[in-house]
Amino acid sequence: MSRNKSLVFDAGPLISLTSNNLLWILKKLKKHFKGEFYITSEVEQELVHRPLNSKRFKFEALQVMKEIKKGVIKVVDNERIKSLAKELIGLANHCFSAHNNYIQVVHMGEMEVVATGILMNASALVIDERTMRYLIENPIKVKRRLQRKLHTYVHVDKTALKKLQRRLRGLKVIRSVELISVAYEMGLLNEYIPDLIESKSILLDAVLWGVKIDGCAVSEKEIDEIEKLIK
Repeated sequence: MSRNKSLVFDAGPLISLTSNNLLWILKKLKKHFKGEFYITSEVEQELVHRPLNSKRFKFEALQVMKEIKKGVIKVVDNERIKSLAKELIGLANHCFSAHNNYIQVVHMGEMEVVATGILMNASALVIDERTMRYLIENPIKVKRRLQRKLHTYVHVDKTALKKLQRRLRGLKVIRSVELISVAYEMGLLNEYIPDLIESKSILLDAVLWGVKIDGCAVSEKEIDEIEKLIK
C-alpha cells in the first residue's frame, strides 16, 4: 500500500521549533515535501488552548495558532483515532513491569499521534520523545532504559509486545533535528550564517544543539554525525 504523503506531528518537535524561532520553516518544508502536515486535537490542546489560558507559553501558542490558521498545519480529530489509541496504549502500558506492577511508558496524547499515523498511512511521525521512538523502532531499548532509570529488573510481556509490534509495523519516525537538517541543506537558514570562520558549521551546530536543549532526544554523538554528513 502506498503511503499517504503526510507527516503527523507530536507536540515536542513543534515546541522545539517554536522555542528556537524556527516554526516558520514548516511552510517551506511543506512546499518542498509536497504533502500535508497534521496534528491531533490533543496536540492542539497542549500547544494552543491550554497555554492561552495560562501565563506561560502564551506567545508560543499564538505562533502555532498562526500556522494552523494559514493551513500549514491541519488538525485531525475523529473517534477512530481515539479508539485505536486506547487499544494501543492498553498494549503499550502492559508490555513492561517491575515488582509485579505495570509501568506506564507512554501517554494518550502521544499514542493518538501514532494512531493517526497508522490510520492515515502517513509517510512518517515527527516525534522527539525517546521512549515512543524506541517503542516503535526497538522496544528492547525501552526495557534497558527503564532498568537504568529504575535500578531494577524490568519484565517484558512478550505476548503484549508482539501484538503491539504488529500494530506499529511499518511506521517511520523522524525528529526535529531531521527537519532542521533538511532546512539547512535547502538553504532556508542562510540568513543566520555569521560573519565568522567556519560560519556554516557554527550555524548548523547552533540549531541542532538548540533543539536538543529544548527537548529533542538526540545524543551529542548523533549531532556530530549529522554535522559530518551534511557539512
